[in-house]
Amino acid sequence: MAIVGYARVSSTGQSLDVQLEKLENAGCEKIYQEKRSGTDANRPELKAALDYVREGDVFIFTKIDRLARSTLDFANIMDLLERKGVAVRILDQHIDTGTPAGKLMLTMLSAVAEFENAIRKERQMEGIAKAKAQGKVFGRKPLSDDTKDEIRKLRAGGMSFNNIAKTLNVSVGAVHKTAKAD
Repeated sequence: MAIVGYARVSSTGQSLDVQLEKLENAGCEKIYQEKRSGTDANRPELKAALDYVREGDVFIFTKIDRLARSTLDFANIMDLLERKGVAVRILDQHIDTGTPAGKLMLTMLSAVAEFENAIRKERQMEGIAKAKAQGKVFGRKPLSDDTKDEIRKLRAGGMSFNNIAKTLNVSVGAVHKTAKAD
């Protein structure tokens, strides 16, 4: 029987340290870890962990939202683990699927996690809409006409896209877009 852990954070700026410490303290012999969004369907370390576990193993993670962000995704992962005969422990919620009460609690908490994510997205979209209504402009600032003229001049002189971008401190994409517009 192997005790396998999985740790995930959403961005490279976040730290896995707290999760890793909890998984080590729980006795995990092998820990898979990654820095990817929970909504990302392509999580290679999660796939590797799910491929690795066998009947009789225990799969441990710290919180439901570290494993999945939707009830369907969570249910699919849990179904796979159950079919493989793998028990699941969620440390922060004190859930162990080795018990009927643990299975029930797990299903309810996964629905709450999905609801929480939907509410967070809704608030984010409301904030973006409000900012736009107040005149906030998102994205990069458009190039000035003078900068566009300079790009065209340098390009006509034979300078490469990369060198123009470095010289004018603009992106290579902006240089391409400006040169293509001609």
